[in-house]
Parts: sequence; structure tokens; C-alpha cells
Amino acid sequence: MELEIRLYATLRDKVGQAKIQIELDAPATVESLKEAIKSKYPEMTVGVDSSVVSVNRAFATMETPIEANDEIAMFPPVSGGSDFPHPVYFALAEEAPDLNEINAALVQPDIGAVVTFSGAVRGATSRDGMPPETIELEYESYSEMAIERMGQIALEIWERFPDVKGVAIVQRVGRLAVGDATTLVACAAGHRDQGAFEAARYGIDRLKEIVPVWKKEISHDQSVWVEGSYVPTPADNR
Repeated sequence: MELEIRLYATLRDKVGQAKIQIELDAPATVESLKEAIKSKYPEMTVGVDSSVVSVNRAFATMETPIEANDEIAMFPPVSGGSDFPHPVYFALAEEAPDLNEINAALVQPDIGAVVTFSGAVRGATSRDGMPPETIELEYESYSEMAIERMGQIALEIWERFPDVKGVAIVQRVGRLAVGDATTLVACAAGHRDQGAFEAARYGIDRLKEIVPVWKKEISHDQSVWVEGSYVPTPADNR
């Protein structure tokens, strides 16, 4: 069977294309897929071993079976459902988030507090392997799966913080300059002491773990994809 694999961030850069085709004999698994990719695309060998694979937008293990017509994606470790009990606002946006629009989506008659975390592009970097000065960030996402995982984060927030009512998650994509907003997580509750602060912190931490979005740090003479250390497992699926 012929399979199409979507590639993101460093994996896409290694082969210079966003999708590759692989022939596999059935029965096939993620493990046999990775071996076939390394054989056909030796330039991907290092990245494939540590990559995350999703099959039909669910995180897969090496033993996960693969069938013809599956939607398969492969990406570095990242730096739901449609029925929600409370208001939500999820977006992958090229423009800066509109706080008035987000608040209007979350605020209901029983809401008295909205806690918002907002990230921004930092110009100075002090991490090993990163450019010392950043002039731009480039964000890329696996958009279909990213929105689904935002929904999963909202469900997890409600399980841990039952007094939180509304949840908004926004991730910017494309090229962003120093000072531009990158992410936003907002949590609404009746009062400020009903878990909204803690829920917003949980939301941004979880976004960086399971939402398939990657960033490239760009300086005057260097660009580097930033890969995370958290590797999702099937336990991260809902």
C-alpha cells in the first residue's frame, strides 16, 4: 500500500517538501513505517527516530497499526471533541488576538473574572544552540490536529478546575517580529479565586506539550527550529 506522510518543522526541512510517499506491505505499523522512511530518505534518519507520529490525528506508538488511507503526520516533540459544556474560543491566527472579541465569547452572566496569559516574541535568547539575538520567529502548525488538541486542553482544564467556565486558546502562526503576541490562554470563572489563574497556567503548559506547533528562531545570520523535550504518548489522547 502507498502511504502519504505529512512532515513538519525540521523533518520537512530535511527533505525540502511537506509530504512524502512510502510503500509498505500490510500489515504495517509505525515502527515499520519509520524503518521504511529511513531507508528511502537517509537524510531523515536522525530526526525520524525521535519524532512523534500521529495516525488519524491521534498520538501513536511504535506498535500502532497503519492502514491504507490513514492520515499520517510526523513531527518533532512539540514546544478533544466538539461538544463543550462551557464557552470556548480556539484559533490558529496570523493576526494578533482581539481581547475584546475573546472576552465577549467567554463572558456570560455568571462570569466575573477572566484571567489571560499572553506570550510575546523575545529578542534576546540565552539558551545553548539558539541565536543570541532573535529578530523573528516563524510558527508552523499541523492545523487540523492543533484545534482538536486545544479542545482536549479545555476538557482537561474543566476536569481539574471545575469552577472555570470558559476557555480560550490562541496560537499565532507565520512570521512574527520581536514584541508580537505569540500565544494566548484565557480562563473565565465566577470569581478570581475559583482556579482561573491556575487553569491559565495549566493551559499554556499543556499547549506547549500536546498542540502540534513548532517555532523557528531567526537571527541575522542563523535560523534554528526549536524542539521540545516532552514526547506525547497515547495517554495524551482523548
